[in-house]
Amino acid sequence: MTEKTEKTDKTNDRAHFSLTHYPMPKSAQGKTFYDKGPGYGRLRRAFRQTIDDRTVGVLSGDPGVGKTSAIRNLIAELPRPDYQVIYACNTSGSPLDLYRAIAGEIGVRPSHRRGQLWTDIKKTMVHMVDERGTVPVIVLDEAQHLSDSFLVDLAGFLNFAFDSRDLMPLWLVGLPPLLKRLHQLQHDALRTRIAVEIRLEALDRQSFGAAVEHAFKSAGATQAVMSDPAVELLFRASRGVLRVASKITRVALRIASDKNQSFLDEHTFEAAVAELGHAS
Repeated sequence: MTEKTEKTDKTNDRAHFSLTHYPMPKSAQGKTFYDKGPGYGRLRRAFRQTIDDRTVGVLSGDPGVGKTSAIRNLIAELPRPDYQVIYACNTSGSPLDLYRAIAGEIGVRPSHRRGQLWTDIKKTMVHMVDERGTVPVIVLDEAQHLSDSFLVDLAGFLNFAFDSRDLMPLWLVGLPPLLKRLHQLQHDALRTRIAVEIRLEALDRQSFGAAVEHAFKSAGATQAVMSDPAVELLFRASRGVLRVASKITRVALRIASDKNQSFLDEHTFEAAVAELGHAS
């Protein structure tokens, strides 16, 4: 299949159901993001607390539950230029590599000496806050890969003005093992700086149904596209994880379009689940 044909087929899948985009997109933000789940409500309040108090938050959860999407949606609500977001997800490198990446985001020439780099970053951040009125917001994604040496170092990095002020919000986002590591004795100094710990779970059945309904409406559907048994099957197959549900739904849309169906029933989703199971 050529690239052009593949793009046309994908467009036809959506057009068949009068959708502007696929439901539950990876890029969900604003109107396309489902923000009514109980977990997201807790995260929103915690995030606002860390922004107001300029403290540290930890967000953990299993793969696919929407950790990065949730943080991205909250970050997008911050007013510019009051805040400057520094996002890093390449967290498996050395501490120096990560500090150099942060330096590059705020316009600091990255030194190869850790001590000088630390000083330059912290001076620049103080200047950003005190002189420019811009608060840096650091998000370290895939934080379960951060080295113990970096986590130990981070507690000192967050010490400003003889530890008399909290200068910036920082979020560590990662899989559940991250939280276990942060509760180890060697990370006591960092843990005392953590103001909130949030665990994002897969959606329950009620929230999942509402999220699917929202996903199709935000994609342009003007009437119900899925039967109730189809939603139930999708929930069981995905276990309430929207990333998995999105993948299954895309295949179901193609199958239904190929059969010229105008409705997604449980049989369509059974076929989609079987196809993905075979592919994996």
